[in-house]
Amino acid sequence: MSFKLTILPGDHEIEVAEDQPLVDAAIESGLMLPYSCRDGVCGACKGKILSGTVDYGRHGPDTLTDADKAEGLALFCCATAKSDLVIEARNVSRVDDIPIKKLPCRVQKLEKAAPDVMILEVKLPATEKFAFRAGQYIDFLLPGDKRRSFSIGNGPEVQDSVELHIRHVPGGHFTDKVFTTMKERDILRFEGPLGSFFLREDSDAPIVLLAGGTGFAPIKSIVEHAIAKGMTRPMTLYWGARDRAGLYLSALAEQWEKDHEWFKFVPVLSDMTPEDEWKGRTGLVHLAVIEDLPDLSGHQVYACGAPAMIEASMADFMSQCRLPEDQYFADSFTFSADSQP
Repeated sequence: MSFKLTILPGDHEIEVAEDQPLVDAAIESGLMLPYSCRDGVCGACKGKILSGTVDYGRHGPDTLTDADKAEGLALFCCATAKSDLVIEARNVSRVDDIPIKKLPCRVQKLEKAAPDVMILEVKLPATEKFAFRAGQYIDFLLPGDKRRSFSIGNGPEVQDSVELHIRHVPGGHFTDKVFTTMKERDILRFEGPLGSFFLREDSDAPIVLLAGGTGFAPIKSIVEHAIAKGMTRPMTLYWGARDRAGLYLSALAEQWEKDHEWFKFVPVLSDMTPEDEWKGRTGLVHLAVIEDLPDLSGHQVYACGAPAMIEASMADFMSQCRLPEDQYFADSFTFSADSQP
């Protein structure tokens, strides 16, 4: 059985199968709704059910509360239709002609950038072109039908390899392997590109780039793409970490600032030690943005990091800084309950 799904804004009408997540139906029909984890955890895909009924699917209880449901909200990555539907998303765009592929790859480089951060570079097949948008991610395909998602850390101009920034989670099935037994020339498989977090190039609005920890990876992809394309849109990167080691590629960001007038870098630490000898900004990274830019009404924000940072920055930027809702783009780093990293 299928139902009619009307998506606003834009009054798009598509078909959705009874057991098909709404985001999946949209993508199959050439439309892109906001999403990130596709596991009901991050909240990036949260939108409003204007008419009709849904099965909310499995989701984090804090991500979609009973109060949210009473207001007509749902998570479009896990909600499925029980009738014809009219829904409203934060923004809707057309999917371009970049195909999602499943490809093998070979470990080309393992470089520890911090005690708990590994930069993993994988070589792509010479016979297969892999295209993506700056900011998107891939899923590594693991035995047992399991997946692990990581943002691409290089710009799409790099044709032969993909760079991932992987934080070690002790006991994590995949990250333990990355930090212990994985070696160069190992073969992996992945699917991608995935995600609605990517640089919108049809605007000249100044950009705030907000990164927490390894959320720097997709931000790096965006900046490298902007440099390669010769863009001059003002970009300010606020990168937050607990300690100095967490800013594992700060020298690169500092070099961007030296080389490009349109780029500014603001590092922020929240839990530094005396050994860090830190004299820079401190506290929550999104509060540094508010302090510097109390009016975000003419900006775009690209935020990537832990759910707490995403939720707090989204709420505060919109309520305190007048950021338009459709100009906030986020990639929330989450793990599903049954699949640790």
